[in-house]
Amino acid sequence: MAVWSIPLLWLMSMSVRYNEDILSTFEVIPSRISFRGYAEFFSEPLWYGAFINSMSYTTMNMVLSVAVALPAAYAFSRYTFSGDKHLFFWLLTNRMAPAAVFLLPFFQMYQAVGLFDTTYAVALAHMLFNVPLAVWILEGFMSGVPRQLDEIAEIDGYKFGRFFLTIFIPMIRSGIGVTMFFTFMFSWVELLIAKTLTGPNAMPLAVQMSTTSTAAGLDWALLSAAGVIAIIPGVIVIWFVRNYIAKGFALGRV
Repeated sequence: MAVWSIPLLWLMSMSVRYNEDILSTFEVIPSRISFRGYAEFFSEPLWYGAFINSMSYTTMNMVLSVAVALPAAYAFSRYTFSGDKHLFFWLLTNRMAPAAVFLLPFFQMYQAVGLFDTTYAVALAHMLFNVPLAVWILEGFMSGVPRQLDEIAEIDGYKFGRFFLTIFIPMIRSGIGVTMFFTFMFSWVELLIAKTLTGPNAMPLAVQMSTTSTAAGLDWALLSAAGVIAIIPGVIVIWFVRNYIAKGFALGRV
């Protein structure tokens, strides 16, 4: 934990220093404090717009991935059919493939349908990797719910939709929390697909940070401030789902 904290603390220190101090002196605790990097981040449309783009497609991907994975995971956890194991394995192989394999097909397809350089393009592309992961995690949690519960609900007159939404989903909210965390973090930190499928209109924060330079070189204070801001959403998500993640480890599915 201490080793992981060192670069984080160093990043935070750089974000409140002057560029000339960063390049000329080695200081753990800044002798001069400047919040210019943060002020420039929130005053420049290019930077805060990139942050909004990242939040937009990441949230969209998280919601859509979980929504698609829930019925699929339920089917795998409740029904046995010919080839179900092979289908489940095939689904996971999509998650194992490197992202570079899909760059050209995605690029040409989104260019053809007019989705290139939109947040929708990145959100839909990330679903190829997040839906299999979401199905795998949710299937493990759903398998832990006794099947007798489904039968009892049917005897009591519950329609499937009502049973699934009002009884079953609340019972696996831990699994949903874990799944939302992993899908969110994948989309938030992924760079290759996001860089390929976006231009100036939908450029996310990770891409903006990787392509930023000025005539005078890199603006280290601004980049450090952007790095600190980029960490905050992940920290917030971890805080809200920390108990669910612990339960996921206990169940052996995470």
